[in-house]
Amino acid sequence: MPHLETHTVRRIGWLRAAVLGANDGIVSAASLVLGVAAAGASSTSIVTAGVAGLVAGSMAMAAGEYVSVSSQADTERADLDRERKELSADPEQEHREMAAIYVARGLDGELASKVATQLMAHDALGAHSRDELGISDTMTARPVQAAVASAITFSVGAALPLLIVLLVPASALMWAVSGSSLLFLALLGSLAARVGGASAMIAATRVTVWGALAMAVTAGVGALFGVPA
Repeated sequence: MPHLETHTVRRIGWLRAAVLGANDGIVSAASLVLGVAAAGASSTSIVTAGVAGLVAGSMAMAAGEYVSVSSQADTERADLDRERKELSADPEQEHREMAAIYVARGLDGELASKVATQLMAHDALGAHSRDELGISDTMTARPVQAAVASAITFSVGAALPLLIVLLVPASALMWAVSGSSLLFLALLGSLAARVGGASAMIAATRVTVWGALAMAVTAGVGALFGVPA
């Protein structure tokens, strides 16, 4: 009986978009809140800015992911169309290309030729897209999936600092938002690493350090150019 394995690389499409969206949501909202608060804005203005940032950011993430991944999908389709024409025009040359790929991977010439023959007889375009172009079902571009995942996770991420703003008094706002946001980022990095089968410590440290830098710079700019309330 064949042993079916579930590899974490199969999650890379939606996981990348989800982590990117949540990370951007936390960092953007927290940085925006800290920057406006450091400028001396009122609590109402801080909340308004945060909500506006959440809505604008989630829409920007969705649009950006869709456009970016759609461009990748267009490139993949163009390559597949070209490969389809080459298979039709000169199948022998395409067979030699496939055999050469397998030789480069360690097969001897005779076996490589047999493998190329059998795979091309089964699904020539699929074999070339996978082994020559590097396009597979696992790694193929999915614009809608990426856009939806980014928009939703950005909104969830951005809502966390805003929730802190609503719960803590103005006097503790700066420390509460920055501290909780760094905690959220560390948890996000750890969770993403576990889902992806990577090191939780490295991932948590990476997102926390960059998030802290972004919040510090934004708060500094707000304090520098803001006017006391």
